[in-house]
Amino acid sequence: MSAASSESGSFRRVCPLADLAAETAAAVEVDGEDIAIVNSAGEIYAIADECSHAAIPLSEGDVGDGEIECYMHGSRFSLKTGEPLGLPATEPVAVYPVKVEDGEIYVDVDHALNDV
Repeated sequence: MSAASSESGSFRRVCPLADLAAETAAAVEVDGEDIAIVNSAGEIYAIADECSHAAIPLSEGDVGDGEIECYMHGSRFSLKTGEPLGLPATEPVAVYPVKVEDGEIYVDVDHALNDV
């Protein structure tokens, strides 16, 4: 998916909420950044779409319990903080602010929520 040109401040529209099923992730590009948009336990998250261990797209991994797991080596990351929750990854990944308005998901890639 590519982010549409709709803007709301520094937030960019990325996709309709209806396109993101429960416990799934979708790959989007926002202002040149690869982002995984994730629906976990009814919450929407935006996280860098690259495992810090092996440069594998996190959007292709499993989602559950507020975590995303890299399909290649099993590294798990918190969707809230980007912190690794399971080896072999030891470095966090960036997480970004998300908002949902009028059934659309918006992400702000200019202001990461963590210091990655």
